[in-house]
Amino acid sequence: MLYHSNLYSYISKKLNELRNLKLLEEIKQNPVPKHIAVIMDGNRRFASNLGLTPKEGHLFGRDKIKELLQWCFELGIKNLTLYAFSIENFERSGEEVKTLMNLCREELDKAVNDSQVHKNKVKIRIIGHLELLPEEIQKSAKNIMEKTKKYNDYSLNIALAYGGREEIIQAIKKIADEVKNNKIKIEDINEPKVSTYLYTKELPDPDLILRTSGEERISNFLLWQLAYSELYFSDVYWPALQKRDFFEAIKTYQQRQRRFGK
Repeated sequence: MLYHSNLYSYISKKLNELRNLKLLEEIKQNPVPKHIAVIMDGNRRFASNLGLTPKEGHLFGRDKIKELLQWCFELGIKNLTLYAFSIENFERSGEEVKTLMNLCREELDKAVNDSQVHKNKVKIRIIGHLELLPEEIQKSAKNIMEKTKKYNDYSLNIALAYGGREEIIQAIKKIADEVKNNKIKIEDINEPKVSTYLYTKELPDPDLILRTSGEERISNFLLWQLAYSELYFSDVYWPALQKRDFFEAIKTYQQRQRRFGK
């Protein structure tokens, strides 16, 4: 029985690999998104379904980020933005917030010496209201951004203490201040100008926004930037997302006709 079980697992694995390879070849026949943004949702529900603690769910979610980055390398997707921690997440229990903050700091510190980051020349940006984060995380964020600032092959953008409305409010304040000090004129304010005051000013707007866990809402994420983004909602919890799930999202994106209102 054990032999047959192992044989079945081996065959299933090989079949999945073949399906992924076929799907990959299909995807490569068409343009891939230049920028994908991901709302990583479902860590706690994933853990609960397996009888695990929320912390263990977040650990599985952390590991999935590394896989996703590899998939982007494989497809040549140049810009990836991850919704890691929202301003609203500060309202969770003190213990969970502390766990998430510790995980963020540990991963930022590890990234400094991550061979894949340097091999693929990944510029890492931490976007959000960083002043709200603990001082040690601010220090880690500044360090990794400094270490990778000259890279331009890929861009990994991590939204921490982020809120879409807050981002727009901050942009309005900066614009108002510059108008007040005669640095710009009111008639100079247009969409391209406003975009230069956002956290994502050096990035193209996302072509595709992917949310896991079955929820179908944006949750205050990239509200300005998503004006013409394609939206894809997956029923899979974030830690359980597989390469095939990600490839299916890309394939669906490629099948949509993007008219940009024309």
